[in-house]
Amino acid sequence: MVKLYNNSAGAPRDIALTHQVIRGDAATVLASLPTASVDMCMTSPPYWGHREYDSPGIGHEASYEGYVINLLRVMAEVKRVLKPEGSLWLNLGDTYVDKHLLGLPWRVAIKLTDEGNWILRNDVIWNKVKGSPDTARDKLRTVHEHVFHFVKQKSYYYDVDAIRANPKESNVINGSVVSATGVSGIRYKRQIELSTALTPAEKVEALKALNLMLEEVRAKRIADFRMIIRGQQRTTHSNSAKVSGRAREIRDKGFCFLKYHPNGSKPSDVWDILPERTRRNDVHFAPYPADLCRIPILATCPKDGVVLDPFCGTGTTLAVAKALGRSAIGIDVSEGYVDLARRRLSDVPTNSS
Repeated sequence: MVKLYNNSAGAPRDIALTHQVIRGDAATVLASLPTASVDMCMTSPPYWGHREYDSPGIGHEASYEGYVINLLRVMAEVKRVLKPEGSLWLNLGDTYVDKHLLGLPWRVAIKLTDEGNWILRNDVIWNKVKGSPDTARDKLRTVHEHVFHFVKQKSYYYDVDAIRANPKESNVINGSVVSATGVSGIRYKRQIELSTALTPAEKVEALKALNLMLEEVRAKRIADFRMIIRGQQRTTHSNSAKVSGRAREIRDKGFCFLKYHPNGSKPSDVWDILPERTRRNDVHFAPYPADLCRIPILATCPKDGVVLDPFCGTGTTLAVAKALGRSAIGIDVSEGYVDLARRRLSDVPTNSS
């Protein structure tokens, strides 16, 4: 068993990996856990009004308002057991009532920020790529869900390098450095030399800066770059020097650079992930897939950390946490799901690296 301590003050913690599945009501079990004892929470609560679950609990409420209230009660306990630097990743599905799309994910998210004082950092769109069949003749087929990333405070644990894509390599061709996407600097040099928007002094500085940037690529200190030159490329996001630092650079110097990280790009907020397709005759598997958990766990749970899922179902979050070398605690009200989650965890080799 992992020993959970209040680690917010730097108290020692037994970091031997452990993986527990506890049967019970989420809010009740969470209330028994120590304050500030887990590093991150990744969960997908039961959908409201979508299906019958084998045990009463969240998702069975008579109204969606009751569903939102119950979720807020659980998330208040999640916030308490999270360390100050911890994160909550919340996957929520929406539903229709009398042809009206309720917007349940956003109803919950806004309540969490306005009443729960959570900070919302990202709204990730999970694109299910294929999605389920839809026989409705008066609306579009739904193929996405939301995954919200919340934090407790402005300073929190986030390992962006753990989730970067592998970068492409720069090359030297005929003595000239060429970036991963083919930037050699020739086009930028030509634009600078022919520019009517740059002064002679600005042209000299722009060419000098471009050569230095190419040397950065050659030395592999950056993977790639883009150069924005006054009168040539559009300023990204905003042309207003009042709100954009890049616009100020272009106004003051005549150019600026966008540098690409040498370790690769970080993921976007749209994830193309197929739903879980595993089915058995004796159990319903939710569409919540393992790939949905990997980025959140890698980015916001340290390697010796503890992952929490208060609606663990068949144990997808816990299995991914174990495979990635993290401890995990799962809670579910269903005895059948708890048994399945435990068996599933026993089949996953422990990664302690």
